[in-house]
Amino acid sequence: MHESPSIASRWSSRLLFILASTAAAVGLGNIWKFPYITGENGGGAFVLVYLLCIAGIGIPIMIAEIIIGRRGRHSPGYAARQVARESGRSKAWQITGWVGMATGFLVLSFYAVIAGWALAYVYEAASGTFAGASVAEIDQVFGDLVSSSARLTLWHGLIIAGVVLVVGNGIKDGLERAVSWLLPAMVILLIGLAGYAAYIGDFAAAVDFMFAPDFSELTVNGVMLALGHAFFSLGLASGVVIMYGAYLSKSTSVVQTSLWVALADTLVALLAGLAIFPIVFGSQLTPEAGPGLIFQTLPVAFSQMPAGNALGTIFFIMLVIAAFTSAIAMIESAVAFMEERFKLNRWPATMAAGFTLWLLGQVTIYSFSGASWTQIDWQVPGKQLTSLFDVIDYATSNVLLPLGGLLLAVFAGWVMKSAYSSDELNTSPKVFRLWQFIVRWLAPIAIVLIFLQLIGIIQF
Repeated sequence: MHESPSIASRWSSRLLFILASTAAAVGLGNIWKFPYITGENGGGAFVLVYLLCIAGIGIPIMIAEIIIGRRGRHSPGYAARQVARESGRSKAWQITGWVGMATGFLVLSFYAVIAGWALAYVYEAASGTFAGASVAEIDQVFGDLVSSSARLTLWHGLIIAGVVLVVGNGIKDGLERAVSWLLPAMVILLIGLAGYAAYIGDFAAAVDFMFAPDFSELTVNGVMLALGHAFFSLGLASGVVIMYGAYLSKSTSVVQTSLWVALADTLVALLAGLAIFPIVFGSQLTPEAGPGLIFQTLPVAFSQMPAGNALGTIFFIMLVIAAFTSAIAMIESAVAFMEERFKLNRWPATMAAGFTLWLLGQVTIYSFSGASWTQIDWQVPGKQLTSLFDVIDYATSNVLLPLGGLLLAVFAGWVMKSAYSSDELNTSPKVFRLWQFIVRWLAPIAIVLIFLQLIGIIQF
């Protein structure tokens, strides 16, 4: 197979790869999910376990994905096939890449819809909807939004259009230019929000909650959740890291680069907590508010605060940027695949991927609005599925992501020739042996435990 022009592309520098990978990893998982699962699992002890899991499992798997992408120099499925063939293994191992790419695309189908919620909330906050509003009125705003398929389609469509516009321009003029502006802008907004939250809210309570470990509040289920979130918050097993690795120059240190990306991603997650929890505690709200923390609890706080409209608007702009930079990363492997498989140019490939994504997004939109064709009644281990969105969410989060992670660990640890992975890592024998031990043994065991817990086979 000949390399397409897309796969022949390279990041302009290591810094731009770090920026792009960090922007891909920093998303709703950091700013929306991390604060509320921290709140639900007792704060500081959960954060400590999360950090250990990032270091012990997340970074080694990220390294594995980068070296598969860089060695294969193709979109994820073809990259895995190339490496398997080169290692004298069955080409059936290409499923490692295909599972990741399909998972990322399915996740993006509902992720872009939730990014649309954030965009809608920029408008709501800026127009003063939350000013002086009661809890019931703010709940009503959220309920009206998610039940309106027309409004969700509009906001979702704007997100998809933006993604297509950026990705269609290629690596240098599209992805690199976007992340060079958007990631620093997001971090500046987040720092500003954290500073204002510290001034106006209860910063001491937030710091105590996030960084003073109370292990009596941490259950074994909480440990498993920290492990799962550490693994998936880095954007692993979704095709993104393999794809971005395919654009990485041979001279760049994979180990050092992965450490920088993981560090930046983790700092943003912690910074998000420091921006959100002082407001929550200062407004006498609960940090265990679950998924509604961002879209229901925080607007209540904004409604009561000085300059709440401006603060809310800035917060949701920051959330849109975080979601958008992840979205452009998650669609990239599908675009590269269409370029390779169907010999399409960049723009037609991007528009085809974007249109498919828009169509898939309708499943989530109409699931939220209660359309009859999306409603089901399925019982799966540990959960009742009531809509097609529930099916996509359950399949990606509980089955495909753990399966993809397990395949990656096995592929990098056992299928890919050690000589090739050693060559790609280009590090000391001691570091290489440690990495190989983790991806061969620790990561698969950890991922199987996550999987068995997620599908309800084991409970701790």
